[in-house]
Amino acid sequence: MRIAALALFAAAALQAASDAPSRQLLFVDNSLGDDITVIDLASLKVVNTYKVGNQPHALCAPDSGRVLFTTIESENNLKTLDPLTGKILRTIPLTGRPNECASTPDGHYVGVPIRDKDAVDIVDMQVGKVVKTLPVKMPHNCFNSGNNHDMYVSSMGSNEIAVIDLDKMDYSAHIPTGGIPRPYAVSSDEKRLYTALTNLHGFAVADIPGRKVLERVELPPAPPLNCPLEVNTPTHGLALTPDGKELWVTSLADGGMYAYDLAARKPSKLIPVGKCPNWVTFSPDGKYVAVSNSDDNDCSIIDVRARREITRLKVGKGPKRVLIVAVPVS
Repeated sequence: MRIAALALFAAAALQAASDAPSRQLLFVDNSLGDDITVIDLASLKVVNTYKVGNQPHALCAPDSGRVLFTTIESENNLKTLDPLTGKILRTIPLTGRPNECASTPDGHYVGVPIRDKDAVDIVDMQVGKVVKTLPVKMPHNCFNSGNNHDMYVSSMGSNEIAVIDLDKMDYSAHIPTGGIPRPYAVSSDEKRLYTALTNLHGFAVADIPGRKVLERVELPPAPPLNCPLEVNTPTHGLALTPDGKELWVTSLADGGMYAYDLAARKPSKLIPVGKCPNWVTFSPDGKYVAVSNSDDNDCSIIDVRARREITRLKVGKGPKRVLIVAVPVS
């Protein structure tokens, strides 16, 4: 009876936590500055700016939304922030210059590619330090698909994306990409991988269990690329809708986005945004998608159903990574 009562109490506590009021906040890291811009999706206005250190490069967070992680290139560290106040709660040294991080849903581990050491750091947030460093040639981005037991890291030097088994702290798979992988997304069932590639105006699709590239999808022709922060990368940002039915993809030269219907296998008409759209994030409810415009120093917010930009807000210098988090307010 006691065990059953404890189980019921735990379930009630989890339900109460999920029902707690929250704010959907959009965080934008300004890679050529020293801050993170905060936008409230309820008001569609900039509500804060957090000073974090020169060259913030990454944004990731656990499902709880109670903390925000960012990597600082100039300091070679990972910082934990209070997402509501911007207070830096903890600073963890890394083994070198970091890129885009990823957190497990429970917040236990954070993966950080180390660009100048050909490595990826695995940070155990419970002990507050790097507990494993794995070799990877020219790492770029880490990604988590909603699983506490694995993590992905891209290798631009090996034309692949590797899977890290977090229970064994070693690689469990290597997925070829057929080119130099840039930003990528993984389906929630971890069967499909979608990745931008250097010099491709579009994306590649890979079969994760089969360890093979299935196809390349080319977007409609675009003008010559002129984006100083992303050379030779016509498509740099992409993300799956929360329901997994569409892949939203940036076209840097076009200054716009395409919504690619995965079942019909065709893109929408171009959705105009700002200059050199860089990184993409969806709100948890799928209502909004946000994209950083790195050459305009602003951020576009798009109504997903209407397929149109509803606002464009000035942020800091050289915006890149964007992340929408449901942050509890109590």
